[in-house]
Amino acid sequence: MRPAEIEQASMAIIAEEMGEWAGNEEDLPVVKRVVHTTADFDFVKNLRFSTGAVARGREALRRGVTVVTDTAMAAAGISKTAASRWNVPIVCHMAEPDVREEAEMRGTTRAVISMEHAALETPDAIFAIGNAPTALIHLCELIRRGLAKPSLVIGVPVGFVNVVEAKEMLTATDVPQIVAMGRKGGSTVAAAIVNALFYGM
Repeated sequence: MRPAEIEQASMAIIAEEMGEWAGNEEDLPVVKRVVHTTADFDFVKNLRFSTGAVARGREALRRGVTVVTDTAMAAAGISKTAASRWNVPIVCHMAEPDVREEAEMRGTTRAVISMEHAALETPDAIFAIGNAPTALIHLCELIRRGLAKPSLVIGVPVGFVNVVEAKEMLTATDVPQIVAMGRKGGSTVAAAIVNALFYGM
């Protein structure tokens, strides 16, 4: 089978095993893409979408809004072909020397500083956070202080410490958002959601 045929077959299996979708139709391709990436049907129930989040995310991508990730892995997983087609920069500040130095000086995490740098440079970015709950927590603080006005927040950090709390903080904001409630998520999930937005354009 060719890659396209394998993907088609996979999506058919996902549709069959998911059963009837009770959510918004525009959200369904995103859910399927995440299940396709993870083989985990828990995301059918775990993924939460604010009203119009998918449409607003795609509208921002059409405008060439920057996508900010919290890991190089998430950035690497986003389709470069699609990003190039729409002139969308994909940025991760985590490995930048000045971010590392500032984090050490202030006694905090690179994730926190990377969010500050992103909010300063591209306050209207699409933020795709798949690993660091501290990044999501600090982004929510920046949003509350009016220092970040994201076009969309993809809040899907994975883990056990402050992960659930970070996601609950995001749901308490009024920004457009796609959130994986609970402990599950990851960089691959963040990238899959961005790719699903691109593929529907």
